[in-house]
Amino acid sequence: MSGSILFEAIVFLAGAVICVPIAKRFGLSSVIGYLMAGMLIGPYILGFVGQEGEDILEFAEFGVVMMLFVIGLEIKPKSFWQMRKLVLGMGSIQVFGTMALTFAVLYAFGINWKLALTVGMAVALSSTAITLQTNKEKGLMQTNYGTSSFSILLFQDIIVIVMLAVLPLLSNVSENATAEAGGHGAHTNLLDNLPLGLQGLAIVFSIVLIIVAGKYLIVPMLRIVAKSRVRELLVASALLIVVGISFLMELVGLSPALGAFLGGVVLATSEFKHELESTLDPFKDLLLGLFFMAVGASINFVVIGENPFLITGLVVSVIIIKAIVLFVVGIIFKLKIDQRLLLMVGLAQIGEFAFVLLSFAFQLNIFEREQLDIMLVVTALTMTLTPILWILNERMCLPNVGTKESEKRPMDDIQKSHKTILVGFGHFGSTVGRFLRAHGIPTTVLDMDSNRVDFLRQMGFEVFYGDASRMDLLESAGIAEADYLICAIDNPDAVFGIVKKVKEKYPQVKLLVRAKNRYDAYDLHELGIEHIYRESLDTSVLMASDVLRFMGFDKEAIEGQARKFIELDVDSLKRLAGTRKNEKEYIFRAKEEIAQQEKLLTEDLKVGSSKVESKIQPKN
Repeated sequence: MSGSILFEAIVFLAGAVICVPIAKRFGLSSVIGYLMAGMLIGPYILGFVGQEGEDILEFAEFGVVMMLFVIGLEIKPKSFWQMRKLVLGMGSIQVFGTMALTFAVLYAFGINWKLALTVGMAVALSSTAITLQTNKEKGLMQTNYGTSSFSILLFQDIIVIVMLAVLPLLSNVSENATAEAGGHGAHTNLLDNLPLGLQGLAIVFSIVLIIVAGKYLIVPMLRIVAKSRVRELLVASALLIVVGISFLMELVGLSPALGAFLGGVVLATSEFKHELESTLDPFKDLLLGLFFMAVGASINFVVIGENPFLITGLVVSVIIIKAIVLFVVGIIFKLKIDQRLLLMVGLAQIGEFAFVLLSFAFQLNIFEREQLDIMLVVTALTMTLTPILWILNERMCLPNVGTKESEKRPMDDIQKSHKTILVGFGHFGSTVGRFLRAHGIPTTVLDMDSNRVDFLRQMGFEVFYGDASRMDLLESAGIAEADYLICAIDNPDAVFGIVKKVKEKYPQVKLLVRAKNRYDAYDLHELGIEHIYRESLDTSVLMASDVLRFMGFDKEAIEGQARKFIELDVDSLKRLAGTRKNEKEYIFRAKEEIAQQEKLLTEDLKVGSSKVESKIQPKN
């Protein structure tokens, strides 16, 4: 019975349902809950899951692929190109710096240079799954730390291809045996027997194929599927896109996660962006949870018991080496001390791709079985310790560094006189803040990015550095006496958390909340938020207005019609919010609303004065 796939599914699901809520109850990350669940059900504690855990880990890594595809959907191609200096700069310094330092330490202890170099490669990699999931939960994706950590992880996904190609050169077996090992390992691809030049061309061709297919094949296919109005087909299409891109990348020896990310970037400007996100989110989160549980189940407590001091020393050494290199990276790229600490803690673990690299090295006879087991345990333990390091950093280090000392003076003034609080000063919040400042409105600004905080102070804003989801921070900023709270951050989960707390404890404060899109606006409306501002609504209407103005329409009349359109659309959103979960009813009601809007706008022109009516006509 224990070998039944249904029994194993029950065990994994039950472990998650029990352990994750317990972890959250104590204020811990959901990642810790999944890891603890994996350790409990694994072969070395309760024994519900046996040696097949390695197969589960390989399957669950597909969650990382999905996560990078969804992240790619959030990044426009132009933004991705602008990140190239960070990716190459920070990524190369971190990877090669970590490899060099690890190699030097191991070689000094008399370790064979091939083994030392291979371990250095593995240690240089960090966990995309743990880092990005933690950043998302804590709303750090748009901070300097979030951008920096993502850039480093992206470079690691690229460089792992080179590492896998270099490993056979370090092999201690014959050329035929090396080929045989590659044929049975994770490094299998169709290009192995081609000349190096042709391999490069094939890789470039594959990347170009993804870009072209995204525009001329995938988007038209999704349009055809959308017309069928069969939701499960859209789910199947989304999965087909991710699986297909990943398969193509594996065929040419590239990282499936990197290919998925590139595919997401290509589709970021399509009309199906939000639909793909919402469709894949449940699969992504479920597979990521399964991945963390599989990592927990893979921790070999027998090996730990046999080599406790060695493994403890290796784990501590890995974290210290990576922390040193990451701290230096932060200094070189002028990150503030708190951002450097986040970088050190966030990327201090060995990543999931190290499992692939280490296993391939074992097949090439670079490692012995005992050495492989020790490194796999060290890898899993560094991943498991990361959420704990996060907690220690948040509670013991961050409160004592960064901009805290320079913030003591403005905090006294905040509580006395500022009736408006602005949370988040990114591209959206900065527009709001500058407009208020231009009209003489004193505003307290809260932001999690210390680099941005320093910039705000130079501009003369009173600012407080910290996480606005903490009620004690909002209270120190004067929320009890405030009249308005403007929530301008771009993380929906963080937004919902803030508005729920404020609405419950300080109902007298008027909430003005940013929504990334119409779907987030629906969720906020269901929470009872009256003043919701979609970041794309006004700008898209402004763009359409400019087109009409360029065509010769009267500017004043067009501005009046634009204001009318926005008012009608906001009212329509409130009426549609209750029907969006019923697709058929939503489509029917949405068509009615659109027709009504167009009718009212047309009638507004007809009943207006002849002067206005003449103005709205294009000038010949």
